[in-house]
Amino acid sequence: MAILTAKEVTKRFGGLVAVNKYDFEIGAEEIVSIIGPNGAGKTTFFNCLTGFYQANEGDMLFLGQRLNGRTPDQITRMGIARTYQNIRVFPAMTAIENILVGEDPRLKTSWIEAVIKTKRYTKEEEEAVAEANRLLEYVGLTGMGDQLSHNLPYGAQRRLELARALASQPTLLLLDEPTAGMNPHESAEMMHFIKKLRDDLGITILLIEHDMRVVMGISERISVLDFGSKICEGTPAEIQCNPNVIEAYLGRGAATGLSETPEKTVA
Repeated sequence: MAILTAKEVTKRFGGLVAVNKYDFEIGAEEIVSIIGPNGAGKTTFFNCLTGFYQANEGDMLFLGQRLNGRTPDQITRMGIARTYQNIRVFPAMTAIENILVGEDPRLKTSWIEAVIKTKRYTKEEEEAVAEANRLLEYVGLTGMGDQLSHNLPYGAQRRLELARALASQPTLLLLDEPTAGMNPHESAEMMHFIKKLRDDLGITILLIEHDMRVVMGISERISVLDFGSKICEGTPAEIQCNPNVIEAYLGRGAATGLSETPEKTVA
């Protein structure tokens, strides 16, 4: 059963069509990747799903509720969280404070209660800090809670951004190039951790990724965009051998060569 459905989603920037009538769906607890060359429209689609951009056409439904017209904070409260291609932690905040920001959508007390420090606010704050520490431990950053986020190593910042996204207790997690800038060992660790997220927490995961080893090793289905349009969708094995995918990544000559030497793959 699909928890997210997009029908003919289109996003234009002036005369440029960044996403063109894109149909997409993802089922509960699936791990699905969206791939394509640079500029294919992948992150633009993420931005439409999360309310940073408003789609010009089409419908997006999450758990039966329309996403169109909603703001990013409203969509987060509905159960969608994300990370970014370029790390966007709050550099002047500690690791714990970054995660507390992520917890905000599910906190119940008002700002007035925070000002006068009611018992309900104090109790909720203590619980929020305990949860932030638990998430730090879960992503492998135990003991780093008091460090300023910009002082953390690159890989630790990636994991902190994941912890902040998890803090809102999402049903659907969008990961925009989670292994960008990582070496092969770090990429493999992240791939295993993403699978662990799904298996431990029952979260549905949609990711954009350029590392084909990660894509083929983690995805149950793959959707391929090129110039804003979906050119194919299928299992990793189907995508690897698809001439349209080869052409999008390597050019028409490679796609022609594929028919002569079928053993060639994207990976």
